[in-house]
Amino acid sequence: MRKFFLGVIFCLCASVAAATEVTIAALGDSLTQGYGLPADQGFVPQLGVWLADHEGDSGAISGVEVALINAGVSGDTTAGGAARAAWTLTPEVDALIVALGGNDMLRGLDPGVARANLEAILQAAQQAGVAVLLVGMQAPGNYGPAYKAEFDAIYPDLAAQYGALYAESFFAGLEGLRDDPAALGHYMQTDGIHPNAKGVTRIVAALGPKVLDLVARAQGG
Repeated sequence: MRKFFLGVIFCLCASVAAATEVTIAALGDSLTQGYGLPADQGFVPQLGVWLADHEGDSGAISGVEVALINAGVSGDTTAGGAARAAWTLTPEVDALIVALGGNDMLRGLDPGVARANLEAILQAAQQAGVAVLLVGMQAPGNYGPAYKAEFDAIYPDLAAQYGALYAESFFAGLEGLRDDPAALGHYMQTDGIHPNAKGVTRIVAALGPKVLDLVARAQGG
């Protein structure tokens, strides 16, 4: 009888432990993958450290073990992300960070196509019952005002349509430096496109609170 009760207690403890685990997949391109950085300094590993350091900042994440999956592929477009969405959303995934569109924009691809691809990802997540944080991108002005307006509108529109959490910009942590190229250079790699490790730290600090909200939503909070 004593062994029976010990077995019941063990099973209950195991159930509680399982209930406190949240797995987040970060679906993105080189910015997510960690291009040009040591393995422990990319976006995903730095986000993991930030979440651990800020566990007490949110009741929803207190005592929760968050596992992060790096589903970033360097050079990927929204089309690539849409093609990978189904097998990224494995049964253990509870939440999804979507940070795609930068390469579509850099190549001047049709914003309508990017919208359709991102919508396909959100639909796949919805069907899987997975909470989503959609991270926005902004097009530069050199493609013209019409292109910029159409591209920039994709993210808030889709977030509202699908009830996803929304972060306005992946680079929000560096926005205050945009008008000072010399200062911004301290946080960028030599290509001027990808952040260095210090830049990623600022990016993670800005996006981190949104990820805490994502954890809460994944838990049904």
